[in-house]
Amino acid sequence: MGDRSAGEFGGERRSPRVVVRRGLPAEPAVRGSASLFMTEAERQGIRAGRRMLYVGPEPASEHVAQALRVPPGVEVLARRKMMLADDVPVRIATSYFRLDLFGGTPLCAPDFVRPTLQAGIEALGHRFGRAEERLIARPPTEAEAAALELGPGEWVVEILRVSYATDDTPIHTLETICAASRHIFPIAQVTGSDEF
Repeated sequence: MGDRSAGEFGGERRSPRVVVRRGLPAEPAVRGSASLFMTEAERQGIRAGRRMLYVGPEPASEHVAQALRVPPGVEVLARRKMMLADDVPVRIATSYFRLDLFGGTPLCAPDFVRPTLQAGIEALGHRFGRAEERLIARPPTEAEAAALELGPGEWVVEILRVSYATDDTPIHTLETICAASRHIFPIAQVTGSDEF
């Protein structure tokens, strides 16, 4: 929600240009919206933007292949987009799909899937059963640093979300590369008790 002041958490820090909250897990109302990012940003009073960077086949990295249960290097469908907050690039989000399940479907078309990507997946007969997320903080690759306009020494947070169908088939893997200095990750307890 806007800039965080230096020293808010007890130490002197340079304020990031933009801070976006990315809740874990996403609230059901947000998760079901046309765009998780656009809805989150709007709630925070941030002018959000997004643009599609690439839609097409590419070799699966080791962690994407493991998530989709395919061999590393096999071609998968990638749908990559850039997210902007107040015209500042803050996230690169790439959806990955198995081509044996989604090749030749409307998900292969360029631009955004309407009304939502989730609806597009369900229209093809898949039903969501569960999802898992993992977060890793790491230095960016050169390409990530350039795309997100990161300064020297800035890190990214990589979020890998794998969604499984009711029969436990992995049907969607979302890799989100977040500029770490431009994000806060509130983590909410989803049950009624304090269990961590």
